[in-house]
Amino acid sequence: MKIATYNINSVNAHLESFCRWLKLCQPDIVLLQEIKCEFNNFPFFDLQSLGYNCIILGQKSYNGVAILSRGKLEVTGENLPYFSDDQARYLEAITTIDNTKYKIASIYLPNGNPPYNNWADTSKFDYKLRWMDSFLAHMKNLASSDIPTIIGGDFNTIMTTQDVYNYQLFEGNALCRPEVQNRLQQISFIGFYDAFRTLRPKESGYTFWDYTGNSFQADFGMRIDYIFTSPTAADKLVDCYVDKTPRAESKTSDHTALIAEFK
Repeated sequence: MKIATYNINSVNAHLESFCRWLKLCQPDIVLLQEIKCEFNNFPFFDLQSLGYNCIILGQKSYNGVAILSRGKLEVTGENLPYFSDDQARYLEAITTIDNTKYKIASIYLPNGNPPYNNWADTSKFDYKLRWMDSFLAHMKNLASSDIPTIIGGDFNTIMTTQDVYNYQLFEGNALCRPEVQNRLQQISFIGFYDAFRTLRPKESGYTFWDYTGNSFQADFGMRIDYIFTSPTAADKLVDCYVDKTPRAESKTSDHTALIAEFK
């Protein structure tokens, strides 16, 4: 079973290249972030024609998450429980692939940096921390499930100096703040495994390269997209790797796909 997470940065703007990648990669499940559209504008027909059932939690022009699966999908959560939010950032479902049931979730964790015209505004960072606290509380509930559970998405967090091309440039950035790093680290204390780092402890694993300059060609990237697995899913984990094919397209997202394979 192959599952991918991918911040597509507008599903309609990048639909053509995304469909090419789906045909090439053939993932069983895809977790999408930043679809940037509402339900009526989502390309259900194009993706269903490639064999995928789709569920989405959309929002006009911003945010938005979706789950694609070759199996049937049963929605088990839209937005985090007990957290009032008008932003579409969390979608959870159960699907069955090769007679195995999985609980899966696509998340788009807030960035947290202030507006460029008001660096003293901490509201976005405060929202990020509150969102993460609610997410961690929900992860504790998910950890008790007997169903193999896989959480993937754009976590907007750089954990270590290994995870970005120049850590000093990002010190003080909301992606690198210790309050954020400490919260993300708690996922492992709850019992979930960082699939990529579990299997590839020494690789950079960059999943994002800025559009500016020559960032992708020069590999000025960062690792901010993750797949976390519960112990029952980690037991089935065979591989986890970055697929740079989507980012290499001429018209594409500034992220690329992270893929995990399970036996």
